[in-house]
Amino acid sequence: MADKLIISVSGLRGIVGDGLTAAVGAEYGCAFAGFLRSRRGAEGQRPSVCIGRDSRPSGQMLESAVAAGLCAGGIDVIELGIVPTPSVAVSIGSLGCQGGVVITASHNPAGYNGIKLLLENGMATPKDLAQQIKNSFLEKKFTSVDSLSCGRLTSSGRTAAEHITRILKIIDKNKIAEKKFKVVLDSVNGAGGPLAKKLLALLGCRVVAVNTEPTGIFAHPPEPTAKNLAGLCEIVKHEKADIGFAQDPDADRLAVVDEKGSYIGEEYTLALAAKYIFSKRKGCAAVNLSTSRMIDDIAADAGCTVIRTPVGEANVASAMLEHNCIIGGEGNGGVIDPRVCLVRDSHVAMALILQLMAEAGESIARLAREIGSYYMTKDKFAIDRAHAQKLLDAVKEVFPGARLNTADGCRFDFDDGWLHIRTSNTEPIMRVIIEAEDSRRAEKYADAVVNLRKQILG
Repeated sequence: MADKLIISVSGLRGIVGDGLTAAVGAEYGCAFAGFLRSRRGAEGQRPSVCIGRDSRPSGQMLESAVAAGLCAGGIDVIELGIVPTPSVAVSIGSLGCQGGVVITASHNPAGYNGIKLLLENGMATPKDLAQQIKNSFLEKKFTSVDSLSCGRLTSSGRTAAEHITRILKIIDKNKIAEKKFKVVLDSVNGAGGPLAKKLLALLGCRVVAVNTEPTGIFAHPPEPTAKNLAGLCEIVKHEKADIGFAQDPDADRLAVVDEKGSYIGEEYTLALAAKYIFSKRKGCAAVNLSTSRMIDDIAADAGCTVIRTPVGEANVASAMLEHNCIIGGEGNGGVIDPRVCLVRDSHVAMALILQLMAEAGESIARLAREIGSYYMTKDKFAIDRAHAQKLLDAVKEVFPGARLNTADGCRFDFDDGWLHIRTSNTEPIMRVIIEAEDSRRAEKYADAVVNLRKQILG
């Protein structure tokens, strides 16, 4: 069954009942338990882990399985229930845990689920440590403890309050409340709705709630793309709202709709948040190789710098720690503010964007125009590893004069844009992201990749 699972720096994912089973969850929990106990050493108090889940119907089953594996491996488990991914990261510190687990498949369809692992500092496992856990799981190099050493299972209801408290500390609540923003919130019936509604209410916003009950029955395809958010755009326009926010199922990503009902998109989420942060503090940002050049423009205007990393939240968070970054994230709508936690957080993104609007006294559409824009295309297609490498080699031959970064697939930088082609960490696909000054130039690079793909795949 392991061949049907996707195990990467982002954790483990699969289709429930077709590769991803309760047995898999228990064994992955045991593998994580062994990893945590080895880091803690023979002495000291028994490690503890907090575990939360998004709202998928399969979440409770998988949460129970992973918790059983952790307890069997000698780890105490604190159940958090249905909570956003960043709330689990916050709870690790507030509850004094040595790790965290999130049962989620992020933006994947409802048939999927997954297991995301977090370290004691609240960040996802870096590549080398993720590989250790993966090897232990695949090779079954884990053991169960005796009866007296088994972990205990408890629960906590403090998660939302602690998360909101941390967010309120990094913004001016009263400044936002003065504006009485009208916000349409679409949480796709995932885990983020209840906390987002509480936060927005505390910020004095008038909230029009759409799909905010955490039923796990997604009201539309869960990835917050323009195609999937046409309904949100219409509601924002009809309600004459100031802004629309869309979360993904585990609420670590955020997409934005402007007051005209136009989809601004995910790339602007990090750009807008960074614009506010850089207006207050000087420092460095860390983003992945697939993130828009808008962040570079914003940083340059503010006298700040940007570090690029391979795709994957753990890679970005590691760079943030190494370089003491004040903001980070990914172009998929993920914003990381280390003052709150070291994972992407849609709630932080909402707060920072509303703060920017309040202080600038400008609409979200105008703020986006001031940042400027590039033309970006995103494509993905199924491909096996052997053909993927052939395609990468072929693209290198077509663009020999480009500045090449091979930290994650291949990113080709040109004077008028860039092209990033890589295999996904979470799906058996290859992604091609192109950004250029206009559509004509972007299509030139896209056509070159399509032609090579046809030659190699037929």
